[in-house]
Amino acid sequence: MGISSRALFDLEIEEAIFRQQGLEEYRRHQLLNENQILKPGAGYALVKALLKLNQLTGRRFVEVVVMSRNSSETSMRIFNSIKHYDLDITRAVLSGGASLAPYLQAFNVSLFLSLHEDDVQAAVNSGAAAALLYQMPDSAMEELDQIRIAFDGDAVIFSDESERIYQTEGIEAFEKHERENALLPLPQGPFARLLLALSYIQNNFKNPDGHAAPIRTALVTARSSPAHERVIRTLRAWDVAIDETFFMGGLVKSDVLAAFKPHMFFDDQPGHCDRAASRVQTGRVPLKQSGESE
Repeated sequence: MGISSRALFDLEIEEAIFRQQGLEEYRRHQLLNENQILKPGAGYALVKALLKLNQLTGRRFVEVVVMSRNSSETSMRIFNSIKHYDLDITRAVLSGGASLAPYLQAFNVSLFLSLHEDDVQAAVNSGAAAALLYQMPDSAMEELDQIRIAFDGDAVIFSDESERIYQTEGIEAFEKHERENALLPLPQGPFARLLLALSYIQNNFKNPDGHAAPIRTALVTARSSPAHERVIRTLRAWDVAIDETFFMGGLVKSDVLAAFKPHMFFDDQPGHCDRAASRVQTGRVPLKQSGESE
């Protein structure tokens, strides 16, 4: 997992200094305050929860890479904060202002989280699973016994093939297409690799009743009957079991998400993300821009 320093820690004051007063004043501020511990940021709770997996069996299921456009000179505050919170993070990319996207594959990053839209879009265009985080809601730091991650379906776990039909031709064409292709698995979307990785980890913590598993996943999709069948058959074909599935049929997702209490919810639609972001930690998944190669 790759995460920007601003997503891991609260660097909003520093971001404002950089944008309003420039690089030199930002550099001076960071050097003067490098022993001042940063507060947790929007992605902190998920990182902390995922790193706990490594403590359960002694196996390193998760590696976290802090990825920043800082130079090494201005990064000590980040490392001091990592040490303060006892986060088992040993890897970092400090690009000195250069794009972070070329280093995602080099570090085998399955998920990249950031509050910088340009970095997230570049990551998506390079073929990586990436999300733009919303600012942290009040409930984001609540301690949970399980790692809980919720996903939208089309254009997130699955490809945007069916979503494009819905957007261009309407609901009737979408439902007709899904009925006709019910037996054909949906193509993988940008977050399919992450879901498969989580499924692999879950299989290493199998519990007869399932309730004590350290990871719990949910699919929260706007689909409803008859478009449900293809989703179920696709997950069977992938040999992936999602713990909780909600076919919302156009209802607002935020109430269900508040009940599920995920560490993170991933969706591609700005409207769904905007409504969810005040209730649960949310990441928006941009569509890959046409003409970009992986």
